[in-house]
Amino acid sequence: MQVLKFGGSSVANAVNIKKVIDIIQQKSSVDTTLVVVSALGGITDLLLEACTLAAKGDEAYKENLAIIEQRHLQAVRELIPITNQSSVLSFVKTHCNEMEDICNGIFLLRELSARTKDRMGSYGELLSSRIIAAAVPGAHWIDSAALIKTNSLYGNATVDFVVSDKAISAYIINNPAAVYIAPGFVASDTQGINTTLGRGGSDYSAAIFAAALDATLLEIWTDVSGMMTADPRLVNNAKIIPSISYQEAMELSHFGAKVIYPPTIQPVMSKGIPVWIKNTFAPQDEGTLIQQKAAENLNSVTGISSINNIALLSLEGSGMIGIPGFSKRLFAALASKKVNVILITQSSSEHSICVGIDAGDADVAKDIIDEAFSHEIALNKVEPLLVERNLSVVALVGDGMKSHTGISGRFFGALGKNGVNIRAISQGSSERNITAVVSSKDVKKAINVIHEAFFEKEIKEINLFIAGVGNVGSKLLGQLKQQQGYLMNQLHVKIKLAGIANSKKIYVNEEGIALDNWQTLLQEGEDADINAYINRIIQLNLRNTVFADVTASENVAMAYKALLEKTIAVVACNKIACSALYEYYHSLKDTSKEYNAKFLFETNVGASLPIIGTLNDLLRSGDSVHKMQAVLSGTLNFVFNNYDGNRSFASVVKQAQEEGYTEPDPRLDLSGKDVMRKIMILAREAGHVIEMEHISNNSFMPDECMKGSVDDFYQSMEAQEAHFKKIYQAAAAAGCKLKFVASFTEGKAAVGLQHIDPAHDFYHLYGKDNIVLFYTDRYIQQPLVIKGAGAGADLTASGVFADILRAINR
Repeated sequence: MQVLKFGGSSVANAVNIKKVIDIIQQKSSVDTTLVVVSALGGITDLLLEACTLAAKGDEAYKENLAIIEQRHLQAVRELIPITNQSSVLSFVKTHCNEMEDICNGIFLLRELSARTKDRMGSYGELLSSRIIAAAVPGAHWIDSAALIKTNSLYGNATVDFVVSDKAISAYIINNPAAVYIAPGFVASDTQGINTTLGRGGSDYSAAIFAAALDATLLEIWTDVSGMMTADPRLVNNAKIIPSISYQEAMELSHFGAKVIYPPTIQPVMSKGIPVWIKNTFAPQDEGTLIQQKAAENLNSVTGISSINNIALLSLEGSGMIGIPGFSKRLFAALASKKVNVILITQSSSEHSICVGIDAGDADVAKDIIDEAFSHEIALNKVEPLLVERNLSVVALVGDGMKSHTGISGRFFGALGKNGVNIRAISQGSSERNITAVVSSKDVKKAINVIHEAFFEKEIKEINLFIAGVGNVGSKLLGQLKQQQGYLMNQLHVKIKLAGIANSKKIYVNEEGIALDNWQTLLQEGEDADINAYINRIIQLNLRNTVFADVTASENVAMAYKALLEKTIAVVACNKIACSALYEYYHSLKDTSKEYNAKFLFETNVGASLPIIGTLNDLLRSGDSVHKMQAVLSGTLNFVFNNYDGNRSFASVVKQAQEEGYTEPDPRLDLSGKDVMRKIMILAREAGHVIEMEHISNNSFMPDECMKGSVDDFYQSMEAQEAHFKKIYQAAAAAGCKLKFVASFTEGKAAVGLQHIDPAHDFYHLYGKDNIVLFYTDRYIQQPLVIKGAGAGADLTASGVFADILRAINR
């Protein structure tokens, strides 16, 4: 004997039922087969809604009943030959009339009891099973309600296995057949009154039949190809679990895995009957085998599950310490109102005890517990019950966890690194599961980061949001596209572009933005609003999120803290945040540490040169920096390397701008302000408190050039050509080159144009090169020198790219 169960999606309509019949016929050719079926998809919901509407006096219940009748009549016409339809149509019509009579009574009385709901709820399986039995040649229909006996707890009745097993065995012996069709979900009490086994109870019905008949196997046919490592609606990379133990399946189903109804396992586990989870729509797929001991599995963790809509109840008070009986009274109070406890945790100090329950029971639970402890509350020995809502449970399950160290560390580390706050923790003594309570808004991210930590070791996905797709930003996107294959194959990293923004438009797609079509998609995006963009990033709450600022916008720079506080890493090409008031800079550094979110800005100084990183390495290794000398403007170095008085100074600056070396407003470079910001950032990174006004600037630019628009700036420089030629000629006459130098010595910073003689390290600095000299405790006579190209869109983009990759290595 084998038992097959088909769920609501498998029997949703005639097309699906035909697939079911094919499977039944194929299976029954091998062994005697008992088939348990659910109601047609959605019918039970329609039935219960009709009851509820009738109890409210809403005549819309009649519309539900009409839909129910029509769907069943249509199924009969499509599945059963015309010559055999009459009796089945009559059966359907008779029972639809009964449903209408019951609802009419509910409507008149405005009363709906649990017993009546069970009666109405049972019609779905009753009708579907009779129709399918008539459609399967030679099938024998079984009235499950007459064989499965329960108590009178309507809605979730408890099965009397001794009586039920005898009744089922006797019936099968006395009514031999090759195929039996039985309705799931339904049962009856000792008085013969309809009861039900709870929503999802058809799985349970099948397990009851399988255990009573000592079946060789139980197959649960559904619309997925087995149990999965996580809910595929939440985790795109969820994988089929090929084999799982009974205990693991019970844990996963208890914590929300919808593939199998939690009580289903117990009857078959006691008999050692294997359970297969199969896909009606892909019957060739292997599925998941549930048995006493899972097949060999190198992974210590089997799966992840979750329950939403949880409330935490916390009973606290100094009067609980060392006093026996508090837990007993708490659970007795909850049991008196039939409140189910999902998890329990208690502090070792005995000062508090915390339980998780369905949020729908929270108000009832608070009332009964406050009443039970009213005396202690009045004496201030116990606080009134604290209720926290909008929570979810996330559970990590696996038999192999107890023999592996470090599982908890990886579990909680993955959550912490992505800013998922844990409200409560529970672990069974069997070490088969670790459970955490988190905010419901974090549950999707939580499941994804845990799944990545335990099941996706090969590939790490970064969700990237970019602000600024101009010269540097567009180069960055080009590099991301070019390196996709390398990142996947060599680093096992996938960078998914989830959002882009410029000053005019914003486009976000959490599934990913095509890197070969981002320009078109951005043009079709929403009107730009940086605050809306930041809020959208935070609300999406994706794992491993990195925000890259490739703008020169103060508004964007001022949004970093909000991102860091949500454990979103920030990569800043924009220098405004780190060169703002020291208080803001320092707050960003502190926020980055507090929330374990990287704040990286290597490209603030020297484009892609490893200047800030090297400085930090020196300090972390115990060195002290006493002096820094640097040429930090690729723009100014380019300008003075190319200006020789034969063509105008303005034309050389224009060339630098056209080749992408300058800031959007070249005056930031020419005034020395950009260099001031860079040396200030280095000084701050070296541990000094410094503001812009503390830096002296020996500017070479006439005041007239710095007024008006950018066009005015170029016109004024042409008019001041004699001034620039004089500066050049003075340096040339001394055998020197002009370099705009930044220095920081013992707490004092300065920038300005200097004559550099041939013996100086800065003399042989060509093109757009930058150079930094670090004089430290270890580098005394000969400084540590970092030198290379320090400007250009491609170089800067590559520096941002490198910081994005660093950002996820937390």
